[in-house]
Amino acid sequence: MSNIRQQQPHPSKNENIVFETIKTIGLSLVLAFGVRTFVAEARYIPSGSMEPTLQINDRLIIDKVSYDFISPQRGDVIVFNPTKKLRSENYHEAFIKRVIGLPGETIEVKNGLVYINGSPLKENYLEAKPDYQWGPVIVPNNSYLVLGDNRNNSYDSHHWGFVPRNIIIGRAIVRFYPFN
Repeated sequence: MSNIRQQQPHPSKNENIVFETIKTIGLSLVLAFGVRTFVAEARYIPSGSMEPTLQINDRLIIDKVSYDFISPQRGDVIVFNPTKKLRSENYHEAFIKRVIGLPGETIEVKNGLVYINGSPLKENYLEAKPDYQWGPVIVPNNSYLVLGDNRNNSYDSHHWGFVPRNIIIGRAIVRFYPFN
């Protein structure tokens, strides 16, 4: 009996290239969607409420993972979905602001300064000192008080209230555009 191997026809080189290209594109799309959904995403700055720290049309990378392991800290620049009050006013896009008040703290704005539990907060990132009086208020559990760095031109917590932890998307970690 002869030992004749049955030969399977090999796919042509063109079929291999097409198949590999489809696999590569598919895997790239799955990875990109997974990273954007669960790890990090790019955002842009639509308003001047965070000036001078962030300018209109700056592009940022938002870390969506770290708050699964740690709590937001004072000074973090966070991105969050609109609160109930903001949604009732027809806001649907995410906001970006700086965390100022942590759960349980008493916050007051007076004489151009923010006070936390009676002590003035040192802030070297402001456009100008706040020209309004607000508070004192106690930040509820699982919520944060957020303010824009451009205090006098920012629609922030002193207008519409606190940000619940569960609507925080992530924190800004790097500005990647413009390149300077």
